[in-house]
Amino acid sequence: MKAALIGPAGGGSELLYQTRRGTGREDGPDAVVGNILDLASALRAHGVEQFGTEPLAAGVAVPGILDEAAGTAVYAANLGWRDVPLRALLTERLGGIPVALGHDVRTGGLAEGRIGAGEGVDRFFFVALGTGIAGAVGADGRVEPGAHGGAGEIGHVVVRPDGPECGCGQRGCLEALASASAVGRAWAAASGDTSATAADAAKAVESGDERAIAVWRDAVDALAAGLVTAVTLLDPRTVIIGGGLAEAGDILFVPLRDAVRARVTFQQLPTIVPAALGDAAGCLGAGLLARDLLSAEVASR
Repeated sequence: MKAALIGPAGGGSELLYQTRRGTGREDGPDAVVGNILDLASALRAHGVEQFGTEPLAAGVAVPGILDEAAGTAVYAANLGWRDVPLRALLTERLGGIPVALGHDVRTGGLAEGRIGAGEGVDRFFFVALGTGIAGAVGADGRVEPGAHGGAGEIGHVVVRPDGPECGCGQRGCLEALASASAVGRAWAAASGDTSATAADAAKAVESGDERAIAVWRDAVDALAAGLVTAVTLLDPRTVIIGGGLAEAGDILFVPLRDAVRARVTFQQLPTIVPAALGDAAGCLGAGLLARDLLSAEVASR
């Protein structure tokens, strides 16, 4: 878990203090919820001690399926959650302050779109290439959650129907072909090194290893296919790529831009850029959610 105290400077992007803790998920879903509440309490206490003021609002970003209107974490397979009333629990623990709940990738995408790589862009699509692949659909400084909290799930767009099985039950999903986990698995199989990762594959590509180049080309081709589907549906002005795989830099972005350009026909080609906020995007996005909540409350008075 990552957490931060955020101040009002820079449009609500001033990181005053950051900390991390383990989720404790090995102890079960109730332990995870308890650890989140304890971390929120500790963060509040640190703010009071260091800055002499109580927090005005809180934002929390979590994985899985959310009901943002109800403030409920509906489902997260890796945490074992089902219908956790996270907003109510945090509001109670933090003395009644307003709490905003958001999806982790959409929250990071909000920060990138508003104060990061997409700042000033009216329409953007944020894609996080990590253990899995997810996205955020952005317009005019906001991110669209969808009717059921599932907007932006580009990782489960099928790009190769005869491809490998995905954890969602389909075959050939983008996530099963172009996530950092997928690239790591493919490079481990090609290299014979069972501990190989996507970062190792990128290094091998840089050194000119033909096996790694083939693995990388397959992943980039799949990613380009997924992005062109998103471009066709959403018509974004900018596509922002973040997550661990984006840290490969030009090794990823140069062939990816070429592959997308080769696939588009009538579509307008978007600018494809790396994310700018790095590891802080989630915390900054959660802060922006909290700030928006306060702004909405003031506007309603």
